[in-house]
Amino acid sequence: MFQSTSSKTAPAQSLPVYRSADFVVIDGANLDDPLSFAAELLLDDVYELRYAIQPSRLSLNAKLETKFTIADDSEIGSVGAENHLDSALTLMSPDGQITDAIVLVEVDETGGINDIYLLPLAPLSYKTNYSLVGNNTDTAAHTFAQMACVSFSSGTHITLNSGEQRPIELLKIGDRVLTRDDGPQKVRWIRQSTHRAVGDFAPICIKAGTLNNDNDLIVSPDHRLFIYQRSDELGAGRSELLVKARHLLNGDTIVTQDGGFVDYFQLLFDSHQIIYAEGIAAESMLIDTRTKPVLPADLSKKLGDVIPGHSNLPHAGLDVHEKLLDRPDAEELLRRASSRRT
Repeated sequence: MFQSTSSKTAPAQSLPVYRSADFVVIDGANLDDPLSFAAELLLDDVYELRYAIQPSRLSLNAKLETKFTIADDSEIGSVGAENHLDSALTLMSPDGQITDAIVLVEVDETGGINDIYLLPLAPLSYKTNYSLVGNNTDTAAHTFAQMACVSFSSGTHITLNSGEQRPIELLKIGDRVLTRDDGPQKVRWIRQSTHRAVGDFAPICIKAGTLNNDNDLIVSPDHRLFIYQRSDELGAGRSELLVKARHLLNGDTIVTQDGGFVDYFQLLFDSHQIIYAEGIAAESMLIDTRTKPVLPADLSKKLGDVIPGHSNLPHAGLDVHEKLLDRPDAEELLRRASSRRT
């Protein structure tokens, strides 16, 4: 069992989900039934999304490899209740478009089902038929881990120990990258993957100059940026902050790049690090119960279940709540803070 060695918690994962009752079989063996867990699903059943329904935010804290608890900022579900990654689904619309999705099951203290949620990895549309063509209970954790990994897009310049700004796709294992806390650190592993840039999973672009960056910085939505405040102008109660990119969206200088595909890269070090990407301090990959399934089997076995520098969550407690950033001058405050030494 992979778990933290301390009482600290990793940042909650925010997911756009539908309740099972919002996704109902309109043709097939389970006619009129809502989405259920893997054992009750039948291939070729056709589903439709309930009229005008919008996804709700389900926020999860990592607990065990395929179990999570509902965080206190979740819009739905019972705070503290366990959620299980049940299965990975493949849905196909009449035009042949494939949409991947994950089924999560919320349970009560006795193990009874409270609710079932559908997490689509691309937006679903009303008045569209979705045939269930795949149902896999073995790949849910890996699929979820791909979403949970913080990622930089191709072309992102990473600061090396020498001061060189090297595009991330040209980095190699063993290259020494400048870190904020531990000086030069060797890259232990690099992962590249390509994803559809759609919906809540589309990358976020921080345009050049927004946070004193010379070039655009494009990252995954839950990627956290590090900000140091000389004075606590945001009211966070501390000088060191980690801010999720999705919480900075303003429709102008920080925007979602929706459409097409995006090439993502994850950088792994021996410990969770704050590195410099396009001059902005940003986190590297954190191995926890959400992300560990993406590691190659040999590396995962070598690292073991408790990984110093990751399992002890060295940057826990620095996350800024989204509400503190809901102010018109938030971007300017962070821009001024990021111009100072971080």
